[in-house]
Amino acid sequence: MSTLEALKQYVIDGNAPEVESGVQKALEERLTPDAILYQALIPAMAEVGARFERQEFFVPEMLVAARAMQHGMEVLRPLLVESGVQPIAKVVIGTVQGDLHDIGKKLVAMMLEGAGFEVLDLGVDVKPDQFVKAAAEGAQVVAMSALLTTTMANMKTVIKALDEAGVRDKVKIIIGGAPVTEAFAANIGADGYAPDASSAVTRTKALLGLG
Repeated sequence: MSTLEALKQYVIDGNAPEVESGVQKALEERLTPDAILYQALIPAMAEVGARFERQEFFVPEMLVAARAMQHGMEVLRPLLVESGVQPIAKVVIGTVQGDLHDIGKKLVAMMLEGAGFEVLDLGVDVKPDQFVKAAAEGAQVVAMSALLTTTMANMKTVIKALDEAGVRDKVKIIIGGAPVTEAFAANIGADGYAPDASSAVTRTKALLGLG
């Protein structure tokens, strides 16, 4: 098994220490950072997403694999920047104001990064102007999460703020969270809805015309 094939399997298995050492080994073998990213880490996370969709993996397995991938990305990120490798797009993500739920949003952020996106995670209890600022500074996608029915309305507030700031037409908006539905997304003027982290990646790519 090649170093890249082994690295891909370590990510799928959620073996963080082996992912980190596997990335180092690949670099020592003079493999380029973008080869490691596009031939091992990204295919691994695509496979994790596919297994989730086939119900072979569940949220815990996805989370462990995504965290393992993050260990590899910590080594690669500065090298990718240094070598000028561009992310496929920039996504700003956050849990809306009044809501402190983090796990689902974090998983979506990790899965997006694992698919080649640059991700700016604003955290929880994010005010509308923070989303607006990120959109004005070049994010192509605004991703919002809410787990409480009482905070869902704040998603519409963010969309209104983006509109008033003149940046609504510059971004695609995708939303998710336990109480959120496709109908709610359409009702508030979002561009898309994703029920889970795997479909969030697929939907975000589709919104940007990336297949």
